[in-house]
Amino acid sequence: MKIQIITLFPEAVEPYLKASMLWKASDRGLVEFSLINLRDFGIGPRKTVDDTPYGGGDGMLLKPEPLVAAIEYAIEQNIEYRRKNKEKPQRPIVLLPTPRGTIYKQSDAKRLAASNRDLIIVCPRYEGYDERVTKWVDEQICIGNYVLTGGELPAMIIADSVVRLIPGVLGGEKSAEIESFQIDDQNIEFPQYTRPEKFKGLKVPDVLLSGHHAEIEKWRKNQ
Repeated sequence: MKIQIITLFPEAVEPYLKASMLWKASDRGLVEFSLINLRDFGIGPRKTVDDTPYGGGDGMLLKPEPLVAAIEYAIEQNIEYRRKNKEKPQRPIVLLPTPRGTIYKQSDAKRLAASNRDLIIVCPRYEGYDERVTKWVDEQICIGNYVLTGGELPAMIIADSVVRLIPGVLGGEKSAEIESFQIDDQNIEFPQYTRPEKFKGLKVPDVLLSGHHAEIEKWRKNQ
């Protein structure tokens, strides 16, 4: 999978992509990340990417020209990437994190991971973006009912949640199968414990120490 992230602040995203499971997935050749600096598509000598909103109001909006140019560039780069690998080019899925989007769930992460399509994630900034940009977007995603400074954190959340479901990324064969929200977006994984058996007066449940696998499975289902 190839994941391209369009952002004004690539330096905010890059460290996370180079750590932990995302780095391992990239190192194993299971995913390729690419950061596209929106400023490169800015207008004029000052590379302007924002302007005041029509109708008045505080703040600035991202202009449509740079955003659409960046999206079209990312799509073109993606198609070329697939051709170089002698694969059939397929249009990537363009995602836009926004409070106006559909609430993002584990089932969405599973769907995107299993889609066999690459992703382009657009990171909004300032007071938002010119609404016409959504004509170039496939899905608008909301990661929660709160407001952030920009779309970089949502982009990393989406990338993380999808990449970890790609076969070969997690260590255990069934690691993802028993996780929270994996069945119906509502189920929660059972509590887990490790050594020491006793910690500051708190003890591991006796059933987990019993060695009775049927009873352990029953306890886990109940939890």
